[in-house]
Amino acid sequence: MPADATPPVQAGSGLLSEQVHRRLRASIVAGELAAGERLVESEIARRLGVSQAPVREAIRQLHHEGLVNSVARRGSTVAEISADDARAARRVRVALEELAAREAVAAFGPAARDRLTAVVAAMDRAARRDDPVAVREADLAFHRSVVEIGGNPFLLRAWSQLESSLYVLQVLGDPFSVGRLEAAVGWHEELVEVLAAGDADAAAAAFGRHADGRVGVAGA
Repeated sequence: MPADATPPVQAGSGLLSEQVHRRLRASIVAGELAAGERLVESEIARRLGVSQAPVREAIRQLHHEGLVNSVARRGSTVAEISADDARAARRVRVALEELAAREAVAAFGPAARDRLTAVVAAMDRAARRDDPVAVREADLAFHRSVVEIGGNPFLLRAWSQLESSLYVLQVLGDPFSVGRLEAAVGWHEELVEVLAAGDADAAAAAFGRHADGRVGVAGA
């Protein structure tokens, strides 16, 4: 996050802490802030042209999301993900995605299809401009939407608790390369079609493979 390449945040564009949060999260996702790198409040505040208070709040939110580790009297650093963490999070995600797919099939209709298609369209626009941050956000929005379509409040609660960890896992542990961004759009188009087909077992299998990293409906 070089000082001379970082424009100040703009007044009137939302809460300063929210703007700083978006800037820092985008820098982490893009790899401009590397895993293990220290986040110095005073330096970030100077670069963004704000006081330290919104920076402190933004870092607190990033810590809550799992993107930052904060230790008393040692400061904050960009989170590092171990191989064990990645495997554990993936196993939980597979189980949740399979259940979410089954429940979404039961509730699937034109409105649900339109909703998911709109998310995939946003993902496609982001992929075409080579924006891995926006693709990743659309990816998580897609899967969160599938959970919401199913209508199980307890599953949604479990997904919400896991989502921040998945963000860290996917961004820092298994990032999308630019060359794969458009492929990700195709994977999600396939997932919409498998939900629309109405076979709960097939949908659960497809979403399980996708969550386990075997991306396409056929496990490609």
